[in-house]
Amino acid sequence: MEIRGQVVHITGRRIFPGCVKVQEGRIVDIQEEREAPHQFILPGFIDSHIHIESSLLVPAEFARLAVVHGTVATVSDPHEIANVLGLEGVEYMLNNAATVPFKFYFGAPACVPATPFETAGAELSIENLETLLQREDILFLSEMMNAPGVCQHNPHELKKLSVARKYGKQVDGHSPGLRGDSARQYAQAGITTDHECVSLEEAREKIDYGLWIQIREGSAARNLEELIPLIDEYPNRVMFCSDDRHPDDLVAGHINGMVRRAVERGVDLFNVLQAACVNPVVHYGLKVGLLRKDDPADFIVVNDLQEFHVLATYLQGVKVAEDHQTLFPQQPTEPINRFECRPKSTTDFQVPLQPGLLEVITVTDGQLITGRELMEPSVEDGFAVADVSRDLLKLTVVDRYTNRPPAVAFIRNFGLRFGALASSVAHDSHNIIAVGTSDEVLARAVNLVIRHKGGLCVITDNEETILPLPVAGIMSHTDGYEVARLYSHLDRKAKELGSPLKAPFMTLSFMALLVIPELKLSDQGLFDGVNFSFTPLFRESPPNE
Repeated sequence: MEIRGQVVHITGRRIFPGCVKVQEGRIVDIQEEREAPHQFILPGFIDSHIHIESSLLVPAEFARLAVVHGTVATVSDPHEIANVLGLEGVEYMLNNAATVPFKFYFGAPACVPATPFETAGAELSIENLETLLQREDILFLSEMMNAPGVCQHNPHELKKLSVARKYGKQVDGHSPGLRGDSARQYAQAGITTDHECVSLEEAREKIDYGLWIQIREGSAARNLEELIPLIDEYPNRVMFCSDDRHPDDLVAGHINGMVRRAVERGVDLFNVLQAACVNPVVHYGLKVGLLRKDDPADFIVVNDLQEFHVLATYLQGVKVAEDHQTLFPQQPTEPINRFECRPKSTTDFQVPLQPGLLEVITVTDGQLITGRELMEPSVEDGFAVADVSRDLLKLTVVDRYTNRPPAVAFIRNFGLRFGALASSVAHDSHNIIAVGTSDEVLARAVNLVIRHKGGLCVITDNEETILPLPVAGIMSHTDGYEVARLYSHLDRKAKELGSPLKAPFMTLSFMALLVIPELKLSDQGLFDGVNFSFTPLFRESPPNE
């Protein structure tokens, strides 16, 4: 096979007319020619940190949507399904991924459960991690979310790092807001990356301490605009990632969108492509071709170097996408799951009034970090209730692995004027999370998810709409484009309830993620992510007094 075009040699920082010759899945020669068609041949894009499960798709379906955007590989942390099903879940991801011609690189989830302050469906022990890290198809230790434990030399966390070193595996980081000596200690412990930076100052400091920075542009957290200067400042130390990307956004684009925007902002083309294509291969040792002789024939053809419209994607010399169409079929798979809680009643979500002010979670659109606010409760019949007039809504997290009373708190900036949203995608333990304007609609939303053993739903006074997620309660095994269509329909309905958020369901899913401050809700109660401890729902004085 021969493909002619303008060859983009990233590391050589040159573009020339040429012919790429492929035999048996490898590049056997790249010949420079006097002229060639006006199309550009370059290495494929790589997502350097992603949870495939957040696309709501099994790996095989994710791949079908991603290849049309020129993505040829992902560095994937399967900790979402591991929190539900443990080793069985990781094995499911590996097996499903192997059914398609796409380069998935999975890690061993470092923190399952993420914290001891929530109920997960499984736990990965040190022995489990060692079992995974011995495998050739497990490339790294996934994000080490217990940054305080690492900095405080917690023996259990240090043992995980020791096992990774034993097998020569990289260790991914997760350290939102970590600065100064703590950030230095975190890097010195052997952690190599961070994808949680939201400011240039934080990112530059972490690079100085030796970390690689993964610039994130996901469905909820979007940090590209703030961090774009890093690409020219540190072209050999940054990568692109999406972390969590919902299916409608994946249909619209992937890493190609980040590349396009960075070039539009005037960033050096070769530095952008270094971050998107080369640096993940270098850092993780991926077996992904970089358009060199003897490399695997993994490359893309694009119309130009401004729009980056992908004309074709090749993996191991096989064309897998052309003109925005996937060229390999959907793969059959059987769901696996764990869902054991029983339906809830309206009274389960009542909050008896107590002395003091309400400690309220405040949402910031486009960020995973939340704030906190003290507010006078609205009271009816001796209970604290939602108050739409003040955008004060109820938030609940329901343990789906056992049958216990739900945890309830209050939240602002979700903006619902009526109805409720519920989801069994709730990072990281994936209990049921719901936000609503009354106890009655909260109960209906939670029970609809329980009835389907997983899904996302929107509840109004007279309508119930759900996207079922039968694989671990967090993924669908049906056609990815149909899942994206249904998700878009739910997203529109959520916004019709009044939510101003760009991605209401993605934002909702992170309201239970305790490892990102400031205030979140566990199935066990309201949690202070700064002090890493539970905090009361009612407070008679500000939390720092």
